[in-house]
Amino acid sequence: MLNLPVQPRYLLPPLFLMLLSVTFATFDLNDLLEFNRDLVTQGELWRVFSSQFVHANWAHLALNCGGIILIWLLHGEHTSPKRYAINISLLALWCGLGVYWFCPSIYIYTGLSALLHGVIIWGAVKDTTLELKSGYLLFIGVWLKIIFEQLNGPNADIGKLINSTVAIDAHLIGAIGGTLLAAPLLVNYIKNKN
Repeated sequence: MLNLPVQPRYLLPPLFLMLLSVTFATFDLNDLLEFNRDLVTQGELWRVFSSQFVHANWAHLALNCGGIILIWLLHGEHTSPKRYAINISLLALWCGLGVYWFCPSIYIYTGLSALLHGVIIWGAVKDTTLELKSGYLLFIGVWLKIIFEQLNGPNADIGKLINSTVAIDAHLIGAIGGTLLAAPLLVNYIKNKN
């Protein structure tokens, strides 16, 4: 029998994240919230953060909601609502700033996928601190995916589905952010083990 993290403290944060993105899509708020390099440069700084929560289309949103569900299944019981909100907020800001600073060719950017790469990396490291061997496999697997994308480019089929270019550099930025965010977990684990 599956032991899913269905207690409200584990279930409500990912549901809220999906609901937020669905609400933004329902009211078609992309023009107001998406990362638009020219508008960010002109002072609309909120777009750096808010762009993570809007999507190119409903298929794009559905893919990211699938990612949220997968992460909840894997790591839902590892975070409190406060930790979840902190991770999502810090990674949203990190990813938006990373796209702005390090991806000058990206003019329009939307979607949760970059920060979700960071969240799954954080969860993998958390697994390792709980001595779950699956954490090592997941950490290595995500980094192999990132390397594969960097070497081979974005997945064309996904690009067609979401009617947009898959921002593989943003995925890399998100994974780096998740690794940095998880570093204190690893440091504490090593200290406590010694």
